Amino acid sequence: MNFAKPYNDLREFIAALDEHGKLYRIHREINKDTELQPLVRWQFRGLPEEARKGFLFDNVTDAKKRKYNCSVLVGGLAGSEAIYCLGLKCQSEEVADRWLYAMDHPVEPVMVPHGPCQEEIHKGNELLARGGLNEFAIPISTPGFDNGPYITAGHWISKDPETGKRNVGNYRGLIKGPALSGLMSGTPQDLSAHWEKCRQRGVPLEVAIAVGTIPAVSYAATQKVPPDVDELALAGGLIGEPVKLVKCQTVNLEVPATAEIVLEGIIPTNYMEEEGPFGESMGYVDPRTLSTVFELKCVTHRKSPIWVSIISQVTPSESSKIKAMGMATLVKRFLINRGLDSVRDVHLMEPLVNLRPYVVVSLKKRNDQEPWDAMQGVLDYGDRVGKLIIAVDEDINPRDPVAVTWAITHRSQPHKDIKVVGNRPFGATPIGMVATHPSSRYDNCESSLLIDATRKADFPPLSLPKKEYMVRAREIWEELGLPKLEPQEPWHGYLMGLWPEDLAREAELAAQSEHEKIWEKLRQTRMQIGEGETMKSMRLKWGKSHSGRAE
Repeated sequence: MNFAKPYNDLREFIAALDEHGKLYRIHREINKDTELQPLVRWQFRGLPEEARKGFLFDNVTDAKKRKYNCSVLVGGLAGSEAIYCLGLKCQSEEVADRWLYAMDHPVEPVMVPHGPCQEEIHKGNELLARGGLNEFAIPISTPGFDNGPYITAGHWISKDPETGKRNVGNYRGLIKGPALSGLMSGTPQDLSAHWEKCRQRGVPLEVAIAVGTIPAVSYAATQKVPPDVDELALAGGLIGEPVKLVKCQTVNLEVPATAEIVLEGIIPTNYMEEEGPFGESMGYVDPRTLSTVFELKCVTHRKSPIWVSIISQVTPSESSKIKAMGMATLVKRFLINRGLDSVRDVHLMEPLVNLRPYVVVSLKKRNDQEPWDAMQGVLDYGDRVGKLIIAVDEDINPRDPVAVTWAITHRSQPHKDIKVVGNRPFGATPIGMVATHPSSRYDNCESSLLIDATRKADFPPLSLPKKEYMVRAREIWEELGLPKLEPQEPWHGYLMGLWPEDLAREAELAAQSEHEKIWEKLRQTRMQIGEGETMKSMRLKWGKSHSGRAE
């Protein structure tokens, strides 16, 4: 694996965004609570992906006209595929290999004696000297619905109190005061498991929140990987070099040395509070959740720090893109490691659906059991993946929902090719939020739908001209100076097992304009209609000895 020299810090990456025309620098005064996120949102609801850029705001205020000594970056980590690839210094087609390599070759982080993340330190009696959490221009993500600013790009670092294994995850946190924030971590997530173990011991969980790291740390922190994988080592594997760490000031943890901001503290295990509402990535507002609370003990940051916020909510978004770039590869790796080497590709739908609920697996199957094994493997991957799982043949583009629907309608029979699996987690859909509400007619349980849309017989060829004819026609198209083509799969016909030699020969003769020879052959197939026969009865009789439409 070849690696370019990685970024030393977020600021080097921002300079690269600028150099590549992927950054807007906004000097106009912007209200972080009502204007900032809606402004960035418009590029996700009104521009094609290739036109999206990161936004760096350096004149941020709030409704009370407060000024902040920090900039705010939004959309700068994964506003688009191009931005994400720039973060890894690789091409789009290399991203999957980067993730596979990193999972197999993690690079352990290294300790350094000091780092820029501790250029300024506020702790003890000086903890709130600059305002604590209020020192930073933390924006409201969904103005009109959210009940305050949320940490959205904070990488929460904790350790398993039994094993000492580190976890780095990205979670939302509602600002509740100068030294308090909420923390929404799902029940199955690693940080929640650490908290439960600390609760059983009667001690708080120590955490550190790193904001504004090198991109690879953000990319690793937002993916679901096995609990024994250190996301900081995974980040090192993504860039081919160890991530540099420094010791925290007040907790027994290590944090990226070049982070813009680090928030150290504890999560008490003797109380919880309500948190929310927050516009979630499933596309609906999460009204309220009983969550844990983060108590701030120390703030360290660079001079003139940059606060990073990930734009989430309705997808596509930065939140969905940062996950999409690695998640399908990790699911495919999981399936192949289970022995399902017939799997060719995995796709999770990003727009509106938000990835996890909709999964398509393409296979070059050897038997009819393999699609079901692959779909069960997706369920077993965990991380609430797979409410609707569809298995398709390798000739179907899993990224094209029209092609997938075509496979479902033309290659499956609902009475035998559909399976409902019960007792599933609600996952990234709103039903789990409303199932127990008095207005709900939903059951308070979830299920998954599995569809085998692969072929169970040889099929006749796809009804488009053969590839050689389409290639030649495209040459003529371009010779004529006609509008630039953007080919959509499928764009040529191909064989799928059922194509008798005599029919192939007839097609060859037709292409040679030898039509008379075909006419003579077809006249030899003439069948006389007997007394009492109908069109249907004749076709049924013919179908007993021929393959073709017999209705």
